[in-house]
Amino acid sequence: MNKSDAIADNITEQDLVERLKNGQQWAFNNLVKTYQDRLLKIAYGITLDREDSLEVVQDVFISVFKNIQTFRQDASLATWLRKITINQCLNWKRKWKRRFKWSHDVIESENDKQLFKENKKNNDPEMLFREKQFEKNLMNAIKTLPEKIRLVLVLNAFEGLSYDEIAKTLNIKKGTVSSRLHFARKSLVELLEINN
Repeated sequence: MNKSDAIADNITEQDLVERLKNGQQWAFNNLVKTYQDRLLKIAYGITLDREDSLEVVQDVFISVFKNIQTFRQDASLATWLRKITINQCLNWKRKWKRRFKWSHDVIESENDKQLFKENKKNNDPEMLFREKQFEKNLMNAIKTLPEKIRLVLVLNAFEGLSYDEIAKTLNIKKGTVSSRLHFARKSLVELLEINN
């Protein structure tokens, strides 16, 4: 997401941040409206649970509300929010120390061949059944990926981040990003072939 994506009513990201720092409710509402869906996709890709994702994102916005004064704007607002979301998810996992639950809700992605996008125009029952079955197999395959691998896939598939952006976000090398994505895609293809 670039800085212009955070604009509402013709204000810049910098103006939005200043309004947030001044405690303006309108600015906070705009922040939630602008970023909530994107952060939910990231959280869901890590927690694999809709309710937990909603809770994590709620905690993210509470954290932003409490800590906006510390935001120095040396990175974009989207980057800062993404890092907070990832950290909240990892804290959530450590806190609960439980196996991932699996309650599938459709998530649309903007990358990786739009893996999660439904074809809502197709009313053929057999085709819809096959699509649902494929989607179920795909999501179950993603569930089996190791967390480090899945996290890179989530940032690429859900957020549409480049290798460089993922490397910077996770503080890893670009080559590591490339190898993890390669492993993720190869694993998914193999798992889907087994299930078909």
